[in-house]
Amino acid sequence: MVFLKAFYLIFSLLIFVSCSKNNIENSAIKEKSLELQVLEAYDIGKDALEGGDVLFAAKKFNEVETLFPQSDWAPKAALMAAYSYYTQDYYGDSIAELKRFVKVYPFHKDLSYAHYLMGVCYFEQIVDEKKDLQSIRNAKIKFNFILKEYPNTEYALDAEFKISLIDDILASKEMYIGRYYFEKKKWISAINRFRTVIDEYDTTIYTAEALHRLVEVHYTIGLIDEAEKYAQLLGYNYGSSEWYQNTYSLFNKNYKIRKKNRLQDIKKKNKKRFKKFRALFE
Repeated sequence: MVFLKAFYLIFSLLIFVSCSKNNIENSAIKEKSLELQVLEAYDIGKDALEGGDVLFAAKKFNEVETLFPQSDWAPKAALMAAYSYYTQDYYGDSIAELKRFVKVYPFHKDLSYAHYLMGVCYFEQIVDEKKDLQSIRNAKIKFNFILKEYPNTEYALDAEFKISLIDDILASKEMYIGRYYFEKKKWISAINRFRTVIDEYDTTIYTAEALHRLVEVHYTIGLIDEAEKYAQLLGYNYGSSEWYQNTYSLFNKNYKIRKKNRLQDIKKKNKKRFKKFRALFE
């Protein structure tokens, strides 16, 4: 009886050990199989991207993240999905993926790249200065964020360059609207637009023209002292520019007109005096 109990005890232990071993082996096989699935999906996505099928590539990269979200491959795949959309101008989809990446992986080592690529996606959607500039404003915000948070990265230099291009476009829009207001004789609105250029975009290629336009507007409405103030500022900073030459010509023309008017006034006054003087002897 004792022998049978001992036999059953040993037999039970052997079965338990065997089951545990099988569970460990099955778990290891399952884990290995999952990693293989992840690598396979990533490689398929990479091949699809290289072949130009970006939508399928993004789908496979998303699959990698879904299969094994705790792995190191997950954030890498998320960025690759965003990049896939970007390469074929699916900027909205790319931005959505990048926003999700920033939210899900806020401490990832490639976070600076995610912000930079988001800024580029906004930047690439710019059409021209006459249309909606929401994308360009978003791009400027994002590039300024990069300069502030990641000044020593390789993306900061390009961000600074793109900000200068953005300022040129924004200044161009202000000049376009300012010229329109000037033609319509809406003087105050025109002045405000040209002032915006010299106050907010003074490093752009439009600053000299904006100063000339301010001279032009103030001369037109008779504010000569204000016009001269802007003319001096233009001459001091852009004395060799074509816009200063235009301003100089404007001053010359008005000077000649004013001189001619003064001479006519003097002649009229002298004529009146002569009539009065002659009347004394009649």
